[in-house]
Order: sequence, then structure tokens, then C-alpha cells
Amino acid sequence: MATYERTLLEALYDGRLGASELHAVMSQYKDPERFDIMLEIHQDRVPWSDRILLPLGESLYIVANAAGERVTKCSCGHEFGDYRRNWKLSALIHVRNTEESLAEIYRGLTGPDPDWMELREFFCPGCKRQLEVEAVPPAYPIVADFEPDLEAFYADWLGRPLP
Repeated sequence: MATYERTLLEALYDGRLGASELHAVMSQYKDPERFDIMLEIHQDRVPWSDRILLPLGESLYIVANAAGERVTKCSCGHEFGDYRRNWKLSALIHVRNTEESLAEIYRGLTGPDPDWMELREFFCPGCKRQLEVEAVPPAYPIVADFEPDLEAFYADWLGRPLP
């Protein structure tokens, strides 16, 4: 079982590992200590004190807020609400569904046909940071990435109760 120094995991978080180092870290067993160190790294880099329970993506977390609720929260502090509800429904959404809007991203004939695909860009209402992009057929429902079972993750994978 591998153990990890915080400095190595900070380099992983910051994208400073070379390909071979990255492969080695990603291929190793993920022990609870590694998860705890990564939580500490995330916690140290946000301006608020609400406890991070699970990172969801870059700048997006499930936290236990000051009111004792488990919510999805951006690194800027904006709360999207209960973590079991799709946070994207509370985000700012920019839809690229015309040839002109898609051409801002795709050059020449490399872009998709807007009759067959649209890009949805999701932004935090607080800091306007782009948090997610979906490429879907027009009129397709907003995709929920996943709804983690926090209690099972903490109990069955980490061997401790959810804080």
C-alpha cells in the first residue's frame, strides 16, 4: 500500500506532476489517508471554513455548511443548495446552439451541426467561473453528473461515519 507525502499530493492537485509520476499516483491504491490529505489541501485553498465532505470537481464541493446542511458549494462561497439536487439547475447557463456561437470555439468546418448538438456552459452565479460543459443533442435534459451516497462512501470506503 502506497503512502503519500502532502507535497506530492499538492503537486498532483496543482497539475505539476510529470506523466510518469502522474501515472504512478493514479495507478496506486487510494487509501483513506490519501483522501484526508486531499481534503486538507482543498480546505486550505478555499476562503471559507465550512467542512468539505467531498470534492465534486474543480472548484465545486459538497460541504457541511454553518447551518448544518449538506450543500454543493463553489470555491468562491456560492451555495447551490442541497447536494442531492442537480447544482446545474441553479447555475448560470450559456447555450451555444447556433453556427455563429459554436464558431467561437470550433474553427472552420470542425464544429458540430447545431441541429444535432449544442454546448451548455455552466457558470457559478457568484464568481462567474465556468464549472462544467455539456455537449448534448438539442432539448436534451440537463445532465446530473452523479449523486454520491455520502453515508455509504464514508462508512464502507473510509470506515467512519459521515461528519
